[in-house]
This record gives sequence, C-alpha cells and structure tokens, in this order.
Amino acid sequence: MSRLFFWIKTHKLSSLLILILLFVIFNSYLKGSTRQRYDVYESPSSGAVGVQSFGALGMPAPDFSQESSSKTSDRMVIQNSTISLLVNNVEQVKDMILAKTRELGGFMVSTNVNNPQDAATATITVRVPSTKLESAVKEFRGLAIRVTSEYLSGEDVTDEYTDIQAQMATLLTTKEKFEEILDRATAIQDILNVQRELINLQSQIDSLKGQQLYIERNAEMARITIYLSTDELALPYAPDEMWRPQLIFKQAVRSMIGTVRQVGTLVIWLGVYSVIWIPLLLIIYFVRRRRMGKTTTVSQ
Repeated sequence: MSRLFFWIKTHKLSSLLILILLFVIFNSYLKGSTRQRYDVYESPSSGAVGVQSFGALGMPAPDFSQESSSKTSDRMVIQNSTISLLVNNVEQVKDMILAKTRELGGFMVSTNVNNPQDAATATITVRVPSTKLESAVKEFRGLAIRVTSEYLSGEDVTDEYTDIQAQMATLLTTKEKFEEILDRATAIQDILNVQRELINLQSQIDSLKGQQLYIERNAEMARITIYLSTDELALPYAPDEMWRPQLIFKQAVRSMIGTVRQVGTLVIWLGVYSVIWIPLLLIIYFVRRRRMGKTTTVSQ
C-alpha cells in the first residue's frame, strides 16, 4: 500500500489520467445500463397501451379489421397506427412505403431520414383511407425483416361531432332570427347592434365548421407512423425477452466505442492545451529540482 501511495505521489499526471479514464468508463457503463432497462416503447397517445409484436411472442396476431369495420360503420372513429420495422435498407423501404401509400389513395405527411455512424434510421408519417388501414399495415409488415412493435388505436369522436352539429343548428337558427330582426329594424343603432351580433354568430359558425371538417378528414384518413432502422436498438420497441445476449453484446460494443471516442476527445483536448500545461510542468519541475539542489548543498 505504501508503494502505491509513493507511486501516485511521484506520478501525479499519470494518476490523474487513469482516474479520468476510469470515470469515463464507469459513466458509459451507467448510461448503457439505464438505456437497457428503460428503452421500452411508449405509445404516443395518452391513455392507450402499446401493443407488442405478437409474432415475436409466438401468438397469432389479433384481427383488428372486424372491430375497426364495426366501429366505423356505426360510429365516427379516428384511427392511428404506429409500427417499428427492422429492415435491410432504410432508403429503399422508405420509397416502397411511399409508393404503396400513393397506390392505396393516401399521401405522405412527413418523412425524416437520418444516417448516423451506427445505423440508418427513418421516421415516416402517412395517411391512407381508413377502410384500407389494415391492408396498408399488412403491406408495410411484409417489407421488414422483423416487426419489433406495433400499435393501433381508435378514438371515437361521434359524440363530439354530434355536439358540433347541434351547436351549429342552434347558431344557424339564431342567425336567421337576427336576420329577420335586421330586415325590420329602422333605427341606425339597432341595425349596428344586430349586425354586430350577426358577425359574432358567423364567426362561431365558421369555427365549428372548421372543427367539423377536421374531424371528418381525420376520420376518413387514418394516420400511420412507421419507424425504420437497420439496427433494432435504434427503434422504439418493447423487448419480448428480459435478457437478450445479442442486444447486450451490441450495447457493450457501442458503449466501448463511445468510451474510445471520449478518451480520444480527451487526448485531443490535452494535446491542444499542451502549450499551457507542458510549460507549467516544466517550470514546476525545474523549481523543485532547484530547491532540492539547494537543500543538498545546505546539508553538505
């Protein structure tokens, strides 16, 4: 133990570099462990539970088509779907998804392709007719090596739509009454007051019409968000196994690469600042050597 303390005392710079390296490795390990524990897919819609890929669990996939068709036939339902796909070529699959969307009568809402150093990823949002949602999702599944997660939700907006219709009917009736009053009004003040009320009523009617049109369009066109990547770890997913050696190995390799990069960054910084710390070390070295020389001379 005394030798260790003596070595640290005589090699302060080396000891400092070793401590920094240990800190970087420990910090990278903690980040990797936290990501492994909490990297679980969370559905974007509050109050709904994400559905894990049933094929990965060896269970038959539920048939949502009957439920969706029964709802949309009697009720007005806004449908949203999210799917994560592990693919061989992100750019190629993205083009195939957009082509299939146009073929089904839909359109692209947004697309975002990233090319990080580890793996290419993409996020695509499209809209297709609600009646063709299931066939679209089925087609997209067929483009993947593996479906890591799948989520489907439906929001019943029938009551909201009916309420908007009732409000519009009331406002339109009220507007007709004010128009009748305006036809009979003779005083300028009365005419101005009635016109002000008519403008206010028309503004409310236009707002409700906008809400009505928004609901109708969203109910007619279902939204699908597709996540693509060549690396499963880059996708939002719900792991079907609590312990997967392959994923842990990938995380360890990625953590090691990150640590090497951090150490390399530290070395570069030390090299750049060497114009400051090397002269300081030399000054300290010569000052100490001079003091030791004086001490030796005095003792003699």
